[in-house]
Amino acid sequence: MEVGAVAAMRYVKDGIKAARLVMQHTEHTLLVGEKASEFAISMGLPGPTNLSSSESIEKWTEWKNSSCQPNFRKNVSPANNCGPYRPTNYLELSDETCSNTYENQILRLPHVGLHSHDTISMAVIDRMGHIAVGTSTNGATFKIPGRVGDGPIAGSSAYAIDEVGACCATGDGDIMMRFLPCYQVVESMRLGMEPKLAAKDAIARITKKFPDFVGAVVALNKLGEHAGACHGWTFKYSVRSPAMKDVKVFTVLP
Repeated sequence: MEVGAVAAMRYVKDGIKAARLVMQHTEHTLLVGEKASEFAISMGLPGPTNLSSSESIEKWTEWKNSSCQPNFRKNVSPANNCGPYRPTNYLELSDETCSNTYENQILRLPHVGLHSHDTISMAVIDRMGHIAVGTSTNGATFKIPGRVGDGPIAGSSAYAIDEVGACCATGDGDIMMRFLPCYQVVESMRLGMEPKLAAKDAIARITKKFPDFVGAVVALNKLGEHAGACHGWTFKYSVRSPAMKDVKVFTVLP
């Protein structure tokens, strides 16, 4: 229950270090935006730093030249260019606009996959049995400026309780944060579920409402027993313990 997080933080490379600073040196849980950047720099992290790379600039330029398609907007006009946008009443749209808006929405799904985000989520048990988790991400490719995903949301991308275990998650954060899947996983293990069943149950709760959802969770109990569950992709996670000579990769089928 010691938690620190930052979100929508620009110009500071070490997001996870900034989150730790929030946990260790404030009584807050979450800092966001420009003020989160100022806090991180004031606490000694390097910045302000240009975080763009030649690769990211090239991808963004290609996307811009493609009329900013696909994107994460819905029920807006104009639907097929870079805006500026205005909200539309879905019931008042013409057939042509309805078709374009629908196409715009279904193009959202490929955004979430192996190459569209870079989430790292990790759980660790130390020799004293204390458990810690952390998540770091740049978010979704071509997200709307200001968007915050599940990465900094405690209980969504990660959760840990020493007496029970931990969970890490990745995938479509906009959907996952509505279910707090990692909180659900840890609570299920608290109630006696083994990690495999707890992970599958958390994913099933999401897919019941969103059958096209793409994501995964990894459950870890206090004994070090672990399992994963996923939907919409074949997921891999890595494990290392003192008894192992090297990292082992586990594959989870949807």
